Amino acid sequence: MTIRTVLRMGDPRLWQKARPVEQFNTPQLHALIDDIEETMRHLDGAGLAAPQIGVGLRVVIFSVDGNPRYPDAEQVPRTVLINPVLTPLAPTIEEGWEGCLSVPGLRGWVPRWSRLRYTGCDAFGRAIDRCVAGFHARVVQHECDHLDGILYPMRIRDFSRFGFVDELFPGGSAGAVE
Repeated sequence: MTIRTVLRMGDPRLWQKARPVEQFNTPQLHALIDDIEETMRHLDGAGLAAPQIGVGLRVVIFSVDGNPRYPDAEQVPRTVLINPVLTPLAPTIEEGWEGCLSVPGLRGWVPRWSRLRYTGCDAFGRAIDRCVAGFHARVVQHECDHLDGILYPMRIRDFSRFGFVDELFPGGSAGAVE
């Protein structure tokens, strides 16, 4: 396992659409997953996508369980999600604070579907099919956006609610997706 450098907004690789994974359960795929997870843990992230470390494949990992950066967040089970497909389950949109390891030090108020179904595969090619809501739904959408070259600032509707964490939240930080 290797802690990889996370690309920052402005790097053109972050705008590219990632390619589907075609072969599962390979040493290369497992090594990539290990690197993504090690990097995410090292930075106390809630999730990380392969494009954020410069790999243009449709692979995301997310997990929230006792993360000090998200003390009030609901638990999100550790998930390796490959070739995901997201389907909204209701037209309801919720807005909430988000940040991103590729946009360090900033937060924005981002609209997301409140409930969704996500499908895809794990590292072994086994099917994943879950219906989720709340913070879990937000994390999945945020990470999967990276697979299509979308960073959360591109979804912000009101830029008066976008800025540096220490300016927006003097004396504390926002429990946002990152």
